[in-house]
Amino acid sequence: MENIIELEEKMLKNLSNKALENNKIDVELFSKYQVKRGLRDIDGRGVLVGLTEIGDVRSYIVEENEMVPIPGKLFYRGIDISDLVNGFLEDDCFGFEETCYLLLFGNLPTERELKDFEQLLAGYRNLPDDFVRDMILKMPSKDIMNSIARSVLAFYSLDDSAEDTSIENVLRQCLILIACFPLMAVYGYQACTHYHDNKSLFIHSPQPELSTAENILNMLRTDSKYTKLEATLLDLALVLHAEHGGGNNSTFVTHVVTSSGSDTYSVMAAALGSLKGPRHGGANIKVVQMFENIKENIADWNDDSEVEEYLMKLLNKEAFDRSGLIYGIGHAVYSISDPRAVIFKEHVAKLAKEKGFENEFNLYAKVEKLAPEVVGKKRKMYKGISANVDFYSGFVYRMLDIPPELFTPIFAISRISGWSAHRIEEIVNAGKIIRPAYKNVIKRRKYVDRENR
Repeated sequence: MENIIELEEKMLKNLSNKALENNKIDVELFSKYQVKRGLRDIDGRGVLVGLTEIGDVRSYIVEENEMVPIPGKLFYRGIDISDLVNGFLEDDCFGFEETCYLLLFGNLPTERELKDFEQLLAGYRNLPDDFVRDMILKMPSKDIMNSIARSVLAFYSLDDSAEDTSIENVLRQCLILIACFPLMAVYGYQACTHYHDNKSLFIHSPQPELSTAENILNMLRTDSKYTKLEATLLDLALVLHAEHGGGNNSTFVTHVVTSSGSDTYSVMAAALGSLKGPRHGGANIKVVQMFENIKENIADWNDDSEVEEYLMKLLNKEAFDRSGLIYGIGHAVYSISDPRAVIFKEHVAKLAKEKGFENEFNLYAKVEKLAPEVVGKKRKMYKGISANVDFYSGFVYRMLDIPPELFTPIFAISRISGWSAHRIEEIVNAGKIIRPAYKNVIKRRKYVDRENR
């Protein structure tokens, strides 16, 4: 048996080396053929591939044909995210549900429309009979994003109209998924900790009178208790993550798969796979892990020179995961500031004070201030960099006692609203199948028969 295993390992290593050797493309060819890697120009501007009325990300203005960086702006259906947040916070209301309505239907709801919409979501916020037992508890996954994706695909088998891509049916499917994502995520986590970590299993049912944020805390915590500030911060996180234009990776995936004519469940499972990646939705976990490493290796959190020295070690691949990255700093679009991080920071400070995390918050603020300066000393910058929303979101979840396994799933619980809006927009406008070009750069070769290879 050992010989078979050793042979398998040897073969896989050999084949892996072949795959590595024969898939390298000369990096200079990308410049030669003007390939915009990541569909972005060197100055950070995205290649225009579509039109949308849902989300808008602004980071610069053009003056005399030159890009001039500005503080970042984010708009949902033309409404500044700052105005949206200030509006529902001033009314002392939760904002995620009305944000979903805005993204899906184009306008803010009236009180009557919002109440009806919340009741509709509450009615959908139930998993099918025996679904928790058969789909979640019997097959617990160590990765909750994979657990949610499996649950989403299982919904296909339970939907008699799964392939119907009419707007009414797609909207029904999307609303059910928006309502059920919190259950899929929390129950998937409970199953994981019970079967893999030998922790007690408890399943709390969602309450129809509670908001999405309140239900997450209600279902997640053993005693179902939470404070108003905790629910408000989680609701704010959901609002800030709900949409980010059509060009972000998972939303672009939503457009691409929708353009092929595929069903809603396949589209959302594909988007989940994209969001799971550490370069996208998984980034906030990396930020938290990085800060744990920073705290262990810096004696004086208030010493700028010591913090700066360690940040340089991160860039030099001498610390943490040796990736050369300062996680949570920099964004593909924003340069001067990420509006989501700006909004988050103000409210994070309040939660940190309530929870006794003020010293740690001050360390976050110091790294936010020093990191761009350190990066500027090390690398040539084509545009400015600043803290992005992931920089603070993981810290918020930690203060809310939300386990790291649920950091990215919470992002998915939020972003499903944006994905749904973009799926509907793609169907309504009946676009062509999305198929960009790739240039083949290998030299032509003749076939060689087996005896002469």
